[in-house]
Amino acid sequence: MSCKSGKKYSAALKQVETKPYTLDDAVPLVKKIKFAKFDETVELHLRLGVDPKHADQMVRGTVVLPNGLGKSKKVLVIASGDKLKEALDAGADLVGGDDMVAKIQNENWTDFDAVIATPDMMRGVGKLGKVLGPRGLMPNPKTGTVTTDVANAVREVKAGKVEFRVDKTGVIHVPFGKVSFDSTKLVENATTLLNAVIKAKPSAAKGKYVKSVTVCSTMGPGVPLDVAPFNAKAV
Repeated sequence: MSCKSGKKYSAALKQVETKPYTLDDAVPLVKKIKFAKFDETVELHLRLGVDPKHADQMVRGTVVLPNGLGKSKKVLVIASGDKLKEALDAGADLVGGDDMVAKIQNENWTDFDAVIATPDMMRGVGKLGKVLGPRGLMPNPKTGTVTTDVANAVREVKAGKVEFRVDKTGVIHVPFGKVSFDSTKLVENATTLLNAVIKAKPSAAKGKYVKSVTVCSTMGPGVPLDVAPFNAKAV
């Protein structure tokens, strides 16, 4: 971080009080203290009281944000026959079959933001785990990206569908809009996302489910949220 950026970050950090904020107060503050010259992404970081090493404590899901993400995702559909046309008609940016599998495998090609595949193509797509897995792009039935209804899957991704998944340290990092969004729209998106994470609470999770929640922009400092309302919902 440059000296200039460091000063700007420090100035922004000074405006964040050491207290838990409500979502309605945190979002306008994140917008107010942003200092980057580009339209930063606004993110939620949740630390959960789960142990992801145990399969029955994995927290994962998808949700369509009511106001989108402010960026249209480039969607690749791997399918065959009539499904290719369905995907194109629904707004897919790239479509193909085994040719796309080969391109990804041979060229390490990942010039897309989401991959949707039909079940019949998964034998080939399954070989792409090493390329797509680390980037969070591997199609999965649990997230609706392995499906015969490719048209609906494409429309959901384009509308602002996001995936959340707890990492090995028990933390979820997920975007929910841009700093240029109206505060009301950001709060709506964040509320929808938080409710989805609460709904995904594993029955095996014991004790306090939501340990901490922070809202921040790409370059800005985190603003801590009061977790009491989320834990009340999670009971």
